[in-house]
Amino acid sequence: MQQVDVAIVGGGPAGASAGHAAASEGADAVVVEKGVPRADREELGPDSTDAAGILDYWVDLMNLDEPIPERVKHQELDAAEFVSPNATLELTNTNMESSYPNFGFTVHRARFDDWLRERAERAGAEYRVGTAVADVETDLTGAPTHVLTLRDGTEIETDHLVLADGPQRTVTGTVLENWLPEEAMDRLASRRANHIAYQEYRRMPEELFEGDRIKFWWGYMPGHTAYPWVFPNDDPVARIGLTMPIGMDLEAVENRDAYGLLRPEDERVPQGSTYIRRLLEEVYDGYDLADFPLLEDRGKSGGTETYPISSTRPIESPTAANVAVVGGAMGATSAFHEGGDHVAIRTGQIAGRLAARDRLSAYNAEWQAAVGDEIRRNCVFADVVRGYEPDDWDTVFGLVNRVKGRDGFEPYQTVYAGLTGAKLFGEYLWRKFGYRNGGYAQVRESEYADLAR
Repeated sequence: MQQVDVAIVGGGPAGASAGHAAASEGADAVVVEKGVPRADREELGPDSTDAAGILDYWVDLMNLDEPIPERVKHQELDAAEFVSPNATLELTNTNMESSYPNFGFTVHRARFDDWLRERAERAGAEYRVGTAVADVETDLTGAPTHVLTLRDGTEIETDHLVLADGPQRTVTGTVLENWLPEEAMDRLASRRANHIAYQEYRRMPEELFEGDRIKFWWGYMPGHTAYPWVFPNDDPVARIGLTMPIGMDLEAVENRDAYGLLRPEDERVPQGSTYIRRLLEEVYDGYDLADFPLLEDRGKSGGTETYPISSTRPIESPTAANVAVVGGAMGATSAFHEGGDHVAIRTGQIAGRLAARDRLSAYNAEWQAAVGDEIRRNCVFADVVRGYEPDDWDTVFGLVNRVKGRDGFEPYQTVYAGLTGAKLFGEYLWRKFGYRNGGYAQVRESEYADLAR
């Protein structure tokens, strides 16, 4: 049986960052990654979200000890564009303090993952890819210990366990169910905890390719935080995709005719590929689907990718058992802002460092101090827009256009846009107040039973 100081389940951005941090502190750390194939990667690697990219202030939140290399980047960004049925909003500033000179950049997913793995291995972590964790047994008599049994029969014993297996929580769920009541586990079930995202790698007509911005369409498809997008990759290739809730019942959607990507004949929520075809027809008038050829040597499989995104509030970890849940597994990624590599990397980094120092008891307080404001803001925005219909997005984008300045936008500025703006700002403040002191967490550490040492 292999014995290590820190064992990490999952080798994506959160897991690799935990391995790097733990090894940098001198701990014997192993990262276990089941590995999935990608068309644009020669070897197996993590099943990570190929998200929009990295915004300027995300770079600082990551707290990396070296710059992200240029080989990982696709495009430098100057703006984000948000389109509703009758309004367009362009933001050229995140309005967040940042050391990064531009609005942000898009990334090559596989190269980004590989770079994070290289960092972990350079620091001394073992990165084991190609076998999954089949079982975890925890002994709480005395100092907590955990035995991981891998599918290849290997057993790993560790004092500290970091769970970084993503929003589906394949391993995390089996560990947490030992200490959480059934009601809490129901809240964490994957169909309730995730949106599904789908995207295609397509070559754009050169006159349509906009390499300096990411674009989102709101109010075009039904569902809480459901929207299509176009993200620029290498000229003139873009990722054209969408995110939508799992298990939506189309019969429950009111005002169906208002959604530009629905059709009267739809009996159920369209597939992702259907939505994308309709988006191209809707927003690029005069072009055919053949003008946007699919690049089958990109992404996970045949130029397409499907992946889960956490869409509910995050959870605190059972640190009394020397267990930390990080990244997507803790709900730190968000369907509202598309992804969350910055929060995944930072939470993994904090967990790895504290585990190496045998101080995991401080994990929940430290991640909330580091990224709590970011998570709280995203949770509040997601709650505010719950139930929005297309005309609501027109209203909001119109309000922001009236009050935003050249240097960006703050929610409080909507108060200057009349009664509607004041009501919107009031709702934002009220919900934000409700999530004070970590109230955005849907599972608090006190809910874990039988963990008294």
